[in-house]
Amino acid sequence: METLFQQLTHGNALFLILVLGLGGSFQVGFHITGLSSPSPYIQRFINSSWYDRYGEPPHPQTVTMIWSLIVSMFAVGGLLGAISVKFISDLLGRKKAMICNSFIAVLAAGFMLASKNVNSFEMIIVARFLFGYSAGLGMNTHLIYLGEISPRKIRGIVTLTSAAFTSLGKVSGRAFGLSEILGREDTWDILLSVAALFSFVQIVMLPFFPETPRYLLIEKGDDKACKKALQSLWGQGDYQQEMDEMLTEQAAIKAAPPVSLLQLLRDRTVRWQISTFTYDIFLEAGIPKKKIRYITLGLGVAEILTSLTCGLLIDLTGRRPLLFGGYGVMSACWIFVTVTLNLKDSSYWVPYITVSLMVVFIMFFCGGPGGATPTLNSELFIQSNRMASLVLTGLQRWFMFAVMGLVFPFLIDALSSYLFLLFASACMLGSLYTFFLLPETKGKTLLEISEEFKAITICGKSFAEETRTETRL
Repeated sequence: METLFQQLTHGNALFLILVLGLGGSFQVGFHITGLSSPSPYIQRFINSSWYDRYGEPPHPQTVTMIWSLIVSMFAVGGLLGAISVKFISDLLGRKKAMICNSFIAVLAAGFMLASKNVNSFEMIIVARFLFGYSAGLGMNTHLIYLGEISPRKIRGIVTLTSAAFTSLGKVSGRAFGLSEILGREDTWDILLSVAALFSFVQIVMLPFFPETPRYLLIEKGDDKACKKALQSLWGQGDYQQEMDEMLTEQAAIKAAPPVSLLQLLRDRTVRWQISTFTYDIFLEAGIPKKKIRYITLGLGVAEILTSLTCGLLIDLTGRRPLLFGGYGVMSACWIFVTVTLNLKDSSYWVPYITVSLMVVFIMFFCGGPGGATPTLNSELFIQSNRMASLVLTGLQRWFMFAVMGLVFPFLIDALSSYLFLLFASACMLGSLYTFFLLPETKGKTLLEISEEFKAITICGKSFAEETRTETRL
């Protein structure tokens, strides 16, 4: 029996996964954490820019508002990027969409580097918006690409690489943010632009790889190009079984009625991420400022290791245990974090208990919801519905990022440690939802998963039931 590495190296699949990751979810992870370390320097830049322009220092509330805009514009851009993924991916195809998306990231880096030279905090806001748009479009297109190139037997591990690259991006943002590298007042603009180098790698390399086989066969009806793409990715072979499965799905798409947007919405779970504000959280916990950057870097390393471990588990344990178990432990972690934050002044070691709880939270997030969710994005819906589901989950994700980015600095001032009880409640709802409603998807075809999901009943009503109306003649 072939090992996973042998399967990935028969063709160009492994190299494609690496190139996709650098220009896809890696960008999201980098920009979520990359802003945390230079936040004091950027706020000082806002002060000096305002003073040079108006001759007087800005009100502290004004600085907080501008800083909140800088944080939240990334999510606003991500929201628009997620909305446009269907249009752009269908218009250009998956490969060209990823290449064009990387050009947007390079343009954003140009705005960011120019902001300091022209003394304009507005250009930082524009750059963050463009980075967000690139991240929102790139993350969803990355997931689509992975789902449409992966064979059923290793679909979980292949799609999980999206989460692994997000974790790699987060740890890279923290590593580059160290004062020994780029986390200094004179280099923060370079720090926030360095991820564009990885997008440039994708621009150069991606044209040498094929379009996704599913897109070529189901969307374009080109069976010869589909077979050629499969052989390029996975090595020489017949691949008739894989193509027959795609044709069966294509027939089901033509026969099935469209799925309503409301149904797609209620089929999804909620995810929360607050990595942008790790600096503020640990400062609130009582960790010395000089140690925060190194602690967050350690969190990033733990995140990568846990994501890799999840890759070994996801096709053994299935998706459901990772989801409801992960959400349950995450909820407990936030409750205990609230307790330790209230006791932070009782002893010098209490803040480090908070750090330990955050490590546990990161481990169960990456080894549970963070790892399994990208796989579910590719498994719960057939080709015709998958794009709509990704748009809706993208809207949900980026809307919450935007709201949290805008209000989090004010909430942490107003609620202090009790803010994290909100996150605990959200995680507990996620655990209950996935335990009682989500079907297992391991080792099943996309049509089997779709039928099983429709069979779920709530209050005696199945998702498969159709609304019928009578017309009296």
